[in-house]
Amino acid sequence: MQAGLALAGGLLGIWAWLKAGDMGLLIAALLLLAVIPFTLFVIMPTNKRLMATPPAAADGETRRLLERWGRLHWARNLLGLASVIAFLCFITLN
Repeated sequence: MQAGLALAGGLLGIWAWLKAGDMGLLIAALLLLAVIPFTLFVIMPTNKRLMATPPAAADGETRRLLERWGRLHWARNLLGLASVIAFLCFITLN
């Protein structure tokens, strides 16, 4: 559901940019769309490695993967937050 919402929001942001011509809208839309490839190509490999680890086999490497997974999710959250801030800046400045 999150990917679908990010895709819809990003595409609507691009559509709004085409209508309004304001680069702030394009930047916000691209930031929102960036969460999709970030998830697929950066977070997903770590997630797959974690999911392939049986609970009984968890070790120090598993802990490092979980910590990495947490940092990557924070990075994705920051991309979304940057997008929201960019959209709000556009709304308040126009």
